[in-house]
Amino acid sequence: MKVSFEQLKSMVVFAQIVEQGSLTAAAKQLGLTRAVASYHLKKLETQLEVSLLNRSTRTMALTEAGIAYYERCRVITEQANAANQHIENIKNEPQGLLKISCPVNVGMQLVVPAINDFKRQYPKIDIDLQLNDEVIDIIKNGFDFAIRGVALDDSNLRATKLTVMSTCICGSPDYFAHFGKPKTPEQLQAHKWVVYQLGSKTLTLQKSGKKYSLTMKGDLSTNNAAARTAFVEAGHGIGRIPLYDAWPKVQAGSLEIVLDDYKSKDIELYGVFPPGGAGSKKLRLFIDYLKNYFIKKHTALGMLKKN
Repeated sequence: MKVSFEQLKSMVVFAQIVEQGSLTAAAKQLGLTRAVASYHLKKLETQLEVSLLNRSTRTMALTEAGIAYYERCRVITEQANAANQHIENIKNEPQGLLKISCPVNVGMQLVVPAINDFKRQYPKIDIDLQLNDEVIDIIKNGFDFAIRGVALDDSNLRATKLTVMSTCICGSPDYFAHFGKPKTPEQLQAHKWVVYQLGSKTLTLQKSGKKYSLTMKGDLSTNNAAARTAFVEAGHGIGRIPLYDAWPKVQAGSLEIVLDDYKSKDIELYGVFPPGGAGSKKLRLFIDYLKNYFIKKHTALGMLKKN
């Protein structure tokens, strides 16, 4: 099925309906009437021959098809915005200092490579990257931007979601040789965990509509994500590890994934900044660059895992 120009418009409208939470809010955001937004949604569902949203007078929820389709529409919208932003940046090249705070492991694995590429493209923007796993007061400490793995809880800051990262349950071959591989969620409770102090101690797994919850306990804990992975690699226990961190080690044979047919909660990565930062061109440029970098990284990781 070829995508027409008119359908592309409908896809953008659909993405806004989902993100804004209602037809009325999406129409306002796009400068349309509610009737026009509704028209695009109905036309899209007719063309695709599926329902994308379950709607009542008070609620609206994505169908299974709608969830999958929204992800594609969101990427199209973000890429179009990025294209426009790129042209603006070419016309007026930004410059100045960006002081950034980031967790250590996310920084070394994802953000440092992203900044390497960013600096090649925008050499006039100076970067001061501080790696720290503690949540710091970015206004008090003079930061322009901070990357966090938790939702915003400070009303004095603004936040934007950067990406969603999959997680997996891992252990070393040596650990599994001694203690056996868990084949069900119930068996996980008997295993030792390397506990990450800055994350939730409760693990919830889902499969076929059923949920399983357990508390991760062990005699080794840390406040550093890279240290957690190193301890798991060394055979001190199993751990819940971001897929981007675990996958190279799985390929190298130093880690093994278990219960990969169960879904665990993803990690949402946020960028937070002071209210005044919303008007900073260099900060907007960096945020957009990070989002697009994470999309490409996520896509590449998905391709590697399939192969």
